[in-house]
Amino acid sequence: MVEKPRIPKSNLALVGVYKLTDIPKFIESLTYIIDNNIRTRDEYQLSDALMYMVEQGTKFTTCPIENWFDCGKKDILLETNAMLLKRKIKTEPEYLFENTIIIQPVSIGENCSIKNSIIGPNVSVGDNSTLNYTIVRNSIIGNFASIEEAVLHRSIIGSDASIKGLSQSLNIGDNTEIDFS
Repeated sequence: MVEKPRIPKSNLALVGVYKLTDIPKFIESLTYIIDNNIRTRDEYQLSDALMYMVEQGTKFTTCPIENWFDCGKKDILLETNAMLLKRKIKTEPEYLFENTIIIQPVSIGENCSIKNSIIGPNVSVGDNSTLNYTIVRNSIIGNFASIEEAVLHRSIIGSDASIKGLSQSLNIGDNTEIDFS
């Protein structure tokens, strides 16, 4: 098992979904690669731990998948989010927030405070986030994010991020604070 090989050895790919039954062996493998400083491209890779398990005799099976998306890229992550939201639209609860329009499909986490806003379509909002006087579409908002007086589209806003006074497309990480006012 090789993480993002330069020259693929087959038409099979690791797509980031694993069902492991021998957890002690998995922990042993992770410990082994860390203790022996085994890195690929200067990082500890899950695939190296899985390959160590294979070398120690663990058997893995594969299964076919319908789609695979490289969600390490902003555009693909946003497209995948929209696709998943569209799949679950029939089970989505009706959201009621003060002076707010919700355009499905959206997913809004628990304990969110949303006022005076337009949310959607294709928006995921993490738990405990606050949005006020905000228009957001085709975006992902992390947990505990705070967005005020902003217009966002095709944006990824990390957890604990804070934005005030903005009309942009952004990709900002966790624990970031930006004030454009």
